[in-house]
Amino acid sequence: MSSTLERHAVAVGDLLVGEGPAVVIGSRVSLRAHGGRADAYEVLRDRATLAEPYSAADLPAIAELADAVVVGASWTRDIPLVRAVAGLGLPVVVERRASAPVEEWLGLADYCAGEGDGRVILCEGGLPDHAQRGRSDHAKGGRPDLGLMRAARMISGRPVLADVSGDIGLSAAAVAAGADGLIVESAGPESAADPLTALRVAEEAVTVVGALLRPEAPATLPECRAAIDRVDAALATLLEHRAALAGIVQRIKPVGGFAGRDMARERALVARMALRAPSLGEARLAPIMNAVIEAGLHLAEERAAP
Repeated sequence: MSSTLERHAVAVGDLLVGEGPAVVIGSRVSLRAHGGRADAYEVLRDRATLAEPYSAADLPAIAELADAVVVGASWTRDIPLVRAVAGLGLPVVVERRASAPVEEWLGLADYCAGEGDGRVILCEGGLPDHAQRGRSDHAKGGRPDLGLMRAARMISGRPVLADVSGDIGLSAAAVAAGADGLIVESAGPESAADPLTALRVAEEAVTVVGALLRPEAPATLPECRAAIDRVDAALATLLEHRAALAGIVQRIKPVGGFAGRDMARERALVARMALRAPSLGEARLAPIMNAVIEAGLHLAEERAAP
């Protein structure tokens, strides 16, 4: 296995998986859903970010029309097909076979890296062993094991995707657990969630949770601005939540509004915040928090007005 000190990043089309912000992938096509009866070029004609073959006959189309190829969880032991996929010249996404231990999963990833050019991404999705009829079944399938996913990422140094198609509510938890990206797949009317809603949930998770927990080192002005935009989105979300809580406080306090301000508590608040933001310090944080508190008080007064 790779050293725990070695970190990998893999480009998948225009996305970089493993460095910078977490990504959302909404285009995953499984040719296995067609049972080998469909023409791969026709299925992939609109291009796919990730594509899973039914057989080696699908690989030329995948090489031409996909950004990465998937070793599906239901056929990780089909070594001839795994070898052919690994040698295709595309990044390889290795799904974990349901109930497979982390050693088996990472061993297969290392095998694919050795048979190919080393560009390998792990994927945890909780797909049941029997689900071989395509992604509609997957969208209703098992939940990803986020603890195992996190361990695999730490041990291998490889980027990891979490397929949350079966439970979009796990998006934030997956990012918090260290997922470098989320797969959110729509598989028709049987999907677990509306595709646009699911994508919005996933994008919100990588934006807000990622801004709080993922380290970033942007190297260009656009990258810096995009990173700042994510932090600002997280700030706005927290400020909205704070304003709602402050409104509850105003209804509970014996004396609400500006007359009920507790300046000693506010100073203590700023001091505690300065421990988390030492580069800003109390002097710079004080006017910021004063503005936040006053905005909340004004909002509470407006809502209380007849």
